[in-house]
Amino acid sequence: MTTERKHLVWIAPVPWDGIPGTDRQLASAMTRHADVLWVDPPLSVVTPVRLRGENAGGLAPSLSRPAPGITRLSTVALPGLTRPGIRVTTAALLRAQIRWALRRLGARPAAVVSGYLEDVLGRWAPAVSVQYCTDDHVAGAGLMGLSARRLRAQERQALRRSDVVAVVSPTLAEHWAALGAAPVLIPNGCPDRSPCPDDQAAGTGLRRPVAGLVGQLSERIDLDILIALSDAGFALLIVGPRAPRWEPERFAALVARPGVYYPGRVPAADVPGYLAAADIGITPYTSSRFNQASFPLKTLEYLAAGRPVVSSDLPGARWLRADLAAADQAPAEIMALASTPAEFVSAARQLTVPRDGAGELWAAARRERCRAFALRHSWARRADALAAAIGLHPSAPPAADGASPEPGPGAQIRA
Repeated sequence: MTTERKHLVWIAPVPWDGIPGTDRQLASAMTRHADVLWVDPPLSVVTPVRLRGENAGGLAPSLSRPAPGITRLSTVALPGLTRPGIRVTTAALLRAQIRWALRRLGARPAAVVSGYLEDVLGRWAPAVSVQYCTDDHVAGAGLMGLSARRLRAQERQALRRSDVVAVVSPTLAEHWAALGAAPVLIPNGCPDRSPCPDDQAAGTGLRRPVAGLVGQLSERIDLDILIALSDAGFALLIVGPRAPRWEPERFAALVARPGVYYPGRVPAADVPGYLAAADIGITPYTSSRFNQASFPLKTLEYLAAGRPVVSSDLPGARWLRADLAAADQAPAEIMALASTPAEFVSAARQLTVPRDGAGELWAAARRERCRAFALRHSWARRADALAAAIGLHPSAPPAADGASPEPGPGAQIRA
């Protein structure tokens, strides 16, 4: 291990204080290898204060220290930053603010990772430029209200400017390989933390067996699967924010049933308690093209909590199931794949453990197997894989309190 700390720039598609998804999890784990400059997506200088994050916004960029090894750069852009004619200035302003931040930190990055497709890579030599892909942006253009044609052009540009393309799913690997890349597959991971004990599970009042769904609720979720599980006698624990336009009437009717508990969005610290309240986890995705390219975080979250999983039969889930089959002598007791509501019900029944004494002993052993498998896919291991792909090597760990000469914990520096 070397004593010199290297620097990594992570240009993120979401702000640091948003939902802690793939980019934030992997960037945090990369502090094993380097100090990370996390770059928030730019906000217009006229964005209302109520829509800004805790440290984001203002008339000038600012730096803050949200976690050990992480410096956050909150960036700004002109009003109408996504409109034709103005958006050409957005990437240029973003690059300029990154350079300002690097000067303030006295840092020269070893690598620059971009989690979206704006024109930000290929300008940081000798740093390695990395395009990091968690979704099929073209397939999701309609979901995000973006132009598929423009996104295709951005993909080609990103490929020209990238030294490395990293992807989270086999389908994305195929997509970028067809464009001419040699993508590195680095699937999503899970936290390396102890699960919540069953006796500290969140109170739901539900009768077992309980099928738990934790995550964002949108048109990516197959509501017919949830209804089928409820009709079959499973209690449903559904945790997470719902997109307002997704199935408002049918979803309201479902959560009004006596065997369904829906607390809505909960603090991240409360999620382990809700996972402990479920007997099995479910990943009920539709078979859309966008979902086919995904690698759902929730599946590994369930396993890390010691819960077996029924997942929609997607390529990412198949990849994970194949790895499970290589690691566990009875993979069908831990993870099942299903394509229809009826198959989900059948698989959920097979994974539900009887509540007698023998069943409890067997279930405890299975929880340990779930967790042992999940730890093979920790974010720390994913970070090691990315570091190897871009030539980073372990260095001295960041200070435990996140201290640095500038900025200090919680402090802000503005241009």
